[in-house]
Amino acid sequence: MASSALANVPKPEAFEKPVDVKTAARFLGISPSLVYAYVERKQIPHFRMMGRAIRFHLSELEPWRQQFHVNGGING
Repeated sequence: MASSALANVPKPEAFEKPVDVKTAARFLGISPSLVYAYVERKQIPHFRMMGRAIRFHLSELEPWRQQFHVNGGING
């Protein structure tokens, strides 16, 4: 019975505090204007609060950021 009660518990991401464009840009190492461009083209995971304010979950941005990782080592 305890396992069925745990099935309804939200995932940790549900409790994660959303961040704004400026914070997301710092996390990604890009400019806020580039973040806005990605949002406009729907190329970055985001959501809107109250219809206008753009927000992000860092847990969703991390995998998105990893797809652009380049191994820049000399022997890499």
